[in-house]
Amino acid sequence: MLTINNVAFSYPTQPVFADLNITLENGEFSFLIGKSGSGKSTLLQLIYMNLLPDTGEVNVAGYSSKNIKPKDLPFLRRKLGVIFQDFKLFRDRNIYENISFVLEATGISKKEIKKKLNDALSEVGLFHRRFSMPDELSGGEKQRVAIARAIVNEPILILADEPTGNLDPESANEILEIIMKINNRGTAVLFATHNYEIVKRFPMKIYKLEDGKALKGVIKQK
Repeated sequence: MLTINNVAFSYPTQPVFADLNITLENGEFSFLIGKSGSGKSTLLQLIYMNLLPDTGEVNVAGYSSKNIKPKDLPFLRRKLGVIFQDFKLFRDRNIYENISFVLEATGISKKEIKKKLNDALSEVGLFHRRFSMPDELSGGEKQRVAIARAIVNEPILILADEPTGNLDPESANEILEIIMKINNRGTAVLFATHNYEIVKRFPMKIYKLEDGKALKGVIKQK
């Protein structure tokens, strides 16, 4: 479902990846770890093709970085759900509006938008807060909204970019449990984190970004 083959990528003054290889199967959960500056966020941008590799190939959901056209990008991204560390919510829109804009561009009916949105908010336990403004929510609730926004299109792959990084331990555990539940229903997850304690608790596949490569299975599970 996701293959990254021999990818090299550099910013103008900074090399990031030299020979990157990663695979993720349908429905699989994998942790992506590495110190700050190792390229976790850059890798996720390569997957949703906001960035393209200098050499090598990223292939996700049948779309290849070698030949994808700009007009195809929206269709690729509808198959992906992205969860950011800093939530990226519109402060001038309520929770319903923050999520509905994701669906409005797809051309589905208002009735279908309402159903999908209500289902997503119910999944993360926030249906009762659908008309609240972001500033009325706690950090954990904001991240749950971000998860609802990520799953509302029923993606095949969730890209989670340090989703627990700004949260207290209790809220972080709640977010991780929600993402695990989504994965158990068949959605693949690539979960980027610098929190090794979280990683040690779960026997999932692990990739560690180091020296421009991805080392597989580098943390011993308890």
